[in-house]
Parts: sequence; C-alpha cells; structure tokens
Amino acid sequence: MEKQDSTLMNNSPTAKENGDMPVQKEEHEKEDYTKRNLEITASDEMEGNTTDVQKEDEEKKNMEALAAKKEECTPNFQKEKQEKEHSTPIIVSDISTAEKLEEADVDVKKDDIVEDAREVTSPKVREEGNKIFNVTDELEDKMDQNKELASGTEEGTNGDLEDANGEEAEPVFDGTEVPGMEANRSMSTRSLDLDTETQGSVWPEKAVALKNFVREKSVVAVSSVLRRLSGKSDDGGQDIPDDEGKDENFDKSTKEVSDSSKESEAQEASQKTGEKSGWNPLSLIKISRDGDAENRKDELIEESLQPLIMKGRILLYTRLGCQDSREARLFLHGKRLRYIEININVYPSRKLELEKIAGSPSVPRVFFNEINIGGLSELKGLDEGGKLNEKIEYVIAEVPPFEAPLPPLSGEDDMSTSGAIDELAVIVRKMKESIPIKDRFYKMHRFTNCFLGSEAVNFLSEDQYLEREEAVEFGRKLGSKLFFQHVLDENVFEDGNHLYRFLDHDPVVMSQCHNIPRGITEVKPKPITEISSRLRFLSYAIFEAYTSEDGKHVDYRSIHGSEEFARYLRIVEELQRVDMQDMPREEKLAFFINLFNMMAIHAILVWGHPAGALERRKLLGDFKYVIGGCTYTLSAIQNGILRSNQRPPYNLIKPFGVKDKRFKVALPYSEPLIHFALVCGNRSGPALRCYSPGNIDKELTEAACIFLRNGGLIVDLNAKVASVSKILKWYSIDFGKNEVEVLKHAANYLEPDVSEAFLELIATTQLKVVYQPYDWGLNY
Repeated sequence: MEKQDSTLMNNSPTAKENGDMPVQKEEHEKEDYTKRNLEITASDEMEGNTTDVQKEDEEKKNMEALAAKKEECTPNFQKEKQEKEHSTPIIVSDISTAEKLEEADVDVKKDDIVEDAREVTSPKVREEGNKIFNVTDELEDKMDQNKELASGTEEGTNGDLEDANGEEAEPVFDGTEVPGMEANRSMSTRSLDLDTETQGSVWPEKAVALKNFVREKSVVAVSSVLRRLSGKSDDGGQDIPDDEGKDENFDKSTKEVSDSSKESEAQEASQKTGEKSGWNPLSLIKISRDGDAENRKDELIEESLQPLIMKGRILLYTRLGCQDSREARLFLHGKRLRYIEININVYPSRKLELEKIAGSPSVPRVFFNEINIGGLSELKGLDEGGKLNEKIEYVIAEVPPFEAPLPPLSGEDDMSTSGAIDELAVIVRKMKESIPIKDRFYKMHRFTNCFLGSEAVNFLSEDQYLEREEAVEFGRKLGSKLFFQHVLDENVFEDGNHLYRFLDHDPVVMSQCHNIPRGITEVKPKPITEISSRLRFLSYAIFEAYTSEDGKHVDYRSIHGSEEFARYLRIVEELQRVDMQDMPREEKLAFFINLFNMMAIHAILVWGHPAGALERRKLLGDFKYVIGGCTYTLSAIQNGILRSNQRPPYNLIKPFGVKDKRFKVALPYSEPLIHFALVCGNRSGPALRCYSPGNIDKELTEAACIFLRNGGLIVDLNAKVASVSKILKWYSIDFGKNEVEVLKHAANYLEPDVSEAFLELIATTQLKVVYQPYDWGLNY
C-alpha cells in the first residue's frame, strides 16, 4: 500500500510547479497517514481480532481519502494532464488492488467455513480442518512449483534426467478432460513445425484453469469433510444418530449451521433425505456384502465360461477366409473346449501333413488326440447323435499318444528366423567386448554406457587394418546403419572426445522398448515393405482366429499362448534398424495402423489392461518399440506419425520437435479416418481388422461407416438430438474447424437416407449434440 501511495504522490508534479499544493502540507499528510497505519498495525497486534480483510478495507479508505485531498488542490487542466501522463501506474495499482480483493474473498470463504466448523466441532475436529486447509494451500504451492519445473525442463534445466533417458516425456492423452481447455482446437496444430510462441501463450491459460478448478474443488471437499466430521451426512440434510450420547448443545449448533445454508441447498437436502438414509458405518458393511455377492455371481458366470480342463489335446486345422473354419471355432467355444489352431496358410508344411494323415487337405479338420473327428458337418452330426460327449470324455481323461499330430513348433515356417548374418553386426559385437563402455561426463552432463570416438577408431584401425582416416569412414558406416549414435545426435561419427552409445545400451531402449530383448539382431535388415507384408499377414491370421466376427471382442488369453503371437514378437525385432525413408503414403498408413493395433495387444498382455488414467498414460506413453533406431510409443504413432505431428487432446506440445528424426517419418497431413481403425483395447473403440496398402483408403472408409452406423453417431430426427462418440470431440480438429463441420464430415459415412436428413437438420434447425460416455473397459 505504501508503494501505491508513493506512486500517486510522485506522479503529482503540478504541485511543485505552480505552488498550489505546498510541499510541507504533503509531507505532513504523509506523516499522518504513516502514523495512522502504525497505530492500526499496533492495535491489530495487541488485540488480534482485526482480520486481513478489515486491514485492506481501512488502507483502501485512507488511500482514497488522500487521493481526494490531492485532487481538490490540483487545477482541472493539470488533472487532465496528470491523468494522461500517469494513467498506466493507476491502472496497475487498480489491478493489484483487484487481485488482493479476490484473494481476500477466497480467504473470507475459507475463514467462514472454519468459523462455522469451530462452532459445531470439537478441538480435534478443528485441528483436522486446519490440516485440510494446509493441505489445500500446499497443493496450490506445488502446482506453482510444477509450473516452474515444467518451464525449466523446456529450457533444458532438467539435465541429468533428460540425458539419462535420452529423450523428453512425450505428450499423452489418457482420457482426462481438462475443464476450461478445448480438446484440440488450435490453428497452429496443422503445421509440422513446433510453434513455441503459441505454446507459451496457451500454457498460462491452462495453468489458471487448473488452479481455479483445484481451488473450487478444494473448497467443496473441505466443506463436505468438515460436515462429515461435525456429524452431518453428505446430503447435508440429516444428522447421524447419536450413539455415544453427545450433548444437546452440539446437536443444536449443528442444526443452526444447517439452517444457515442457502435455500436451494436446503430444498435439495430435503428431497434427498426422503430418498437416502443418513450416513452410517453399518451401510458400508452392507455395501461390501452386496459387492461380495455381485463378485461371487460374476465369478460363477466366469467359471461357467472357462474351458474344460483336459489331459488330451484338440487340434483344429483351418485356413484364412474360410467360413466353415469360423463356425468350427464357434462350435468348440460353445462346448468350452480349448483347442490349438493350425492355419495351413501360416504353416504351409502342415498342409502336406494333413493330406497324409487325413487323406485330404480340406479344412476345417478336427482331431481329438489321434482321433480324426472330421469337418464341421461331422462334428455337428456327433453332437446331434449324442456321441460327442464320449469323445470329449476321452480327450479329458487320456493324454495324447505318440501317433497324435503335434501342435506348431516354435519358429516353424517362420521367415523372420532366416536370413544372412550381417558382417557389420559381428564387428560391432567384437567392438562391444574390446572398447571401454562406462558413464562419462560431456558438456556438464553425465551420460551412461558411452564410449569415445577415439577409442572406437583405435579398435577399428587394429581390427580391420585401416588407417585412421579410413577407420573414421568405417565408423560412419556403422553409425549410418544405426548400430550406435551420438549421445546428443551432433554427428554420425567423428574421431576425438565425442561420446557415442550403442543402440541396445541406450537407457530408454534397455528399460522401455519391448522388441529388443536380446540386444541388436545380427541378421541383415530386410526391406520395410517385406516386414510390413509379413506383419499384415500375421495380423490377419491372429484377428481371424482370436477375435469375434465383428472384431469387437478379443481372446487375449489364447493370443498370449499362440505360436502366431510368438512369431509376431520375432517379426518386430527386425524393426530395430530398418530403413523407414521413402515409404509411400499407402504403405506407411497400413504398416503403422496394423503395428499400432498389435502393439496395443502386446502392451495389454505384458502390463495388463489399464485401470485408470495414470495406467492409461503409462501404457500409451511408456510402452515402446525401437523402429529404425528411434523409440516409438503408441501415442507417438497415433499423434506423431498418423496425425502428422499434431498435439494430443488437452496437451500443449507436439510429439516431435523439428530436429527429431521421427519428424521425417510423419505423414505430410493428418488422416482423420485413422481414428476409426486404431484400437487400444477399449469397448467404445472401433473394431479390430487388418489393413492393406492397396486398398487402404477404401478400407478406412468402410471402418468409418461400420463405426458410425453401429452406435458412433446416433441421430434422433424427431427429437433433433445427435448422440456422438467422444472420439469426434477429442479429435475434432481432424474433422473440421467447428462442431458443425465435424458433424457434416461424419454424416458422409451414415446411411444415405439418414445422412441426407441429418444434413438438412444441421442446416435448418438448432440441433442438440450429446456426447456419449466413453467405456474404457477391456474389449475381451
């Protein structure tokens, strides 16, 4: 306040120029004002009853009185000149005063809650309330500290952690919607370059929104907790029965606090009182018993769906695209019979075996141990004649004999295990054993598992009998093949004190990448088109064998134990040093969509299905593959590659920076239909299917039609209401500039008659849009 007074007094040059306001009078007024402030402060310290709000009010009145006296002594033309010259300081003082009043208002709310609680609670309850307020204040302070830490990380102050991990944390959308912040509405997100100015301007808005949200929720939480501690129910209307014989004054004061609430709250409480009973610890026991009963019921249902335990073995020979094979799978599932599937397209050598032991290569073909049951018609005939139960009892009780056909062997007919040995990989293996690899300091940071460029040159010179310059060129060749890279990506390879790190020694690759379990593969990298083709073929086989016909339900347990999934794990190991450059758009789209869906299944099998937002953030942002020497998460594939490096919903930064190597792999523009093809294992997500580069656009259009026509967009023409999946809300920037454009885009994939009526409804009337709740449950 003294600073504001001095600003006003210093900004009055007219008094000194014309003598209208003597200097001595101004000094006396200043001394009187200072004495009054000292007297007020002393009295507050002695009495201890004057609140912060009263101090602010008195200081404000004194300041206004002093300003009024100065204005009376200043001529009109000098006032106008003074207002023009010194308008900025006055505005600043007004803003600061407003901020203080807002803070004081919040303090008043907190003080009112505490005072009301003190009237009705014991000293112990009062102590608990003060602790809660302290926690609230600490939470706000931590939010401010987190903002400073976040800004420090962007400026590179995170040093050792950033260097140890090799890269910064990527933005991830975990399903949490931030109040006061749009999901993905920013004009700058369509550009591939990182717009730091836009991020800097958006971040304070998010910080303020988060802080206000936490402050509002904290006040509500504190009031509800204090009401609980003071003997009130959550509904705020009915007291808890006094089992311990509390005195009548306590009940009376509690009733007074309840009566002092707003009329609307009282009406709501009276309505809820008739519907719900007061809070009682015994109700928790009842709830737990009800929950146990429901859990027991679910367990019984699950047990009834579990496969039968048997000593024998059932083999089912199938092929891709066979309708009878699908029906045979459903039949065995209905009988609760666990079987091992042998797809003759995946295992070509088994076609000859089937023809030898069964006399025909026709499928489907079912074997109970060594007994050839036959095809689908024979299987149904045994069931109708009542003889199938005898066969089932036999396979339950008897182990398979020696002459029974065998299940697929590990690596059988697998092209990923074949290939020429890379001679450069052998040299790199010897290099790891010879040169010292340890933690080193470089440019004020510590890097783990590094080696010097000079040490590598020494080894290559001796091992390959090369001159030093030739050894440097050979080292650059190894670096270009992604065996190692500079710790800060400053160069490919140079002689001297530069630090380099082998690909499988990178901390992120070692700890978070799940397709490099045994280090760098020593087989020569195959072309990306060949790997993509085998991955697509295997995904097709897995989806057909272990998902429902509509693609909405996945048999994760069977996938985990299948040889097809083991083959998939061997295929993704080939992606470690693959060349990702010069991939056509169609090939890149199909490859990354199929990889995303299989990678999500892999993550769920390894870590389990995420139970909440934090687990989803971990699954989408921490489960990684190393592809072409770079690490990719599910979020990086979706938002960085397929969405052309756009920020995820409710995030402020993009996945890739301009200098990021993955930036060159991203598509030139976003593909909106990928949202109807990417499956993260959620029930509200789209159906699982395989995509091919030759028909990628047609298949994506079909996927969009299937998703939107089967519940993704429900239009009630009579009620003029559209029920829309939240996918269209979260990723609205990919479909249009506003909600109307998004709905028009989605209308193109509905049935023709519904689409036409829906477009007319959008154009002529006020349409109400309701977003469906998103089901994050597992799609099993």
